Amino acid sequence: MSTTAAESPPAKRRRTVTGNENSALIEGLPDHISEICLSLVHRPSLLSAVCTRWRRLLYSPEFPSFPSLYALFVDSTSDPGRVNPSVRFMCFNPVSSKWYPLPPPPPDPPLHRILYRHPSFISFNLPIQCVSAAGKLILIAGSNQQLSPAISHPLIFDPISSSWSSGPRIGSPRRWCATGACDGAIYIASGISSQFSSTVAKSVEKLDLTEQNRNNHRFNWEKLRDMRDLRFSREAIDAVGYRRKLLMVNVKGDAVKEGAIYDVVKDDWEPMPEEMLVGWRGPVAAMEEEILYSVDERRGTVRKYDDEKREWREVVVVEGGEEMLKGATQVTADSGKLCVVTGDGKIVVVDVAAEPAKIWNVEIPDGLEPVSVHVLPRMSQPNFC
Repeated sequence: MSTTAAESPPAKRRRTVTGNENSALIEGLPDHISEICLSLVHRPSLLSAVCTRWRRLLYSPEFPSFPSLYALFVDSTSDPGRVNPSVRFMCFNPVSSKWYPLPPPPPDPPLHRILYRHPSFISFNLPIQCVSAAGKLILIAGSNQQLSPAISHPLIFDPISSSWSSGPRIGSPRRWCATGACDGAIYIASGISSQFSSTVAKSVEKLDLTEQNRNNHRFNWEKLRDMRDLRFSREAIDAVGYRRKLLMVNVKGDAVKEGAIYDVVKDDWEPMPEEMLVGWRGPVAAMEEEILYSVDERRGTVRKYDDEKREWREVVVVEGGEEMLKGATQVTADSGKLCVVTGDGKIVVVDVAAEPAKIWNVEIPDGLEPVSVHVLPRMSQPNFC
């Protein structure tokens, strides 16, 4: 992942970093000036290698953060025929190249009650849906033991404070739905409640996670214009935030697809153009919500959407790269890189800024299987050594 530090200088601080408080960060300079200088270093790994105090500074809440990889894992050692695997969240630190567990989330809902495998569905896993928005990770939808919605309040993780919180109650809790983010807000659309309901299958809700709205006493889910039909309640899908719109395609695989576009500004729906829809041959993500990339789940090819010419163009990758990407199930895009989860339990990074695009695997913890990945600011760890 990219490790470029944020450009904004850190706020002036006093004795917030543990260690030898009598030693200066840089000899002869006040600490707040030293922090501004150190924040301009574009490779945090260089700072980490110098001394313990600089390394701790990297993970303090006041220092500019760098992007890190967050993943939802399940236990891959459980018997798929009998035991529902445990669910856990972890963060990959690109400086130390190690995975660290996130703090325990609130007890409601209990993570062990969210189903990933069920003996009645031996051919596929049940979806657990997470999104990232406004620098936060949100667990938003899943199924419980009764095959009803497991989540009535989204669980929100803030990497800067390294803490979880429960969001406001979802108007219509659901599963097997469309989830996504755009402009700092998260969206949940269609899906199924405890039983199929045409009302739920057409409904859309929005929760604005920007700081301005979270500090407002009206921080709550907002009901939006209904979808035009019920065809998006067949399975869990991603709603891809792209240029102030949400892009949705109703099914995965080789089935005949239908696409819809929601304009977040106009609160209105329109059909997806056929030339855009044809590129949905696997998971799709938008880099900074501006550039669309798709990964072909059968061929492993990467494509980029040219909005002016309205066509998908193949991205040239290093030799053997397509083989590593076959079976792609989920993708996220950030800082010039795609992070892809594959069906054989791997996390693959594609550097699309390079020509040809470089590809490598991220080593995952033993006994764990990735479900989804997200890129967020690094997790604050004031006592990190």
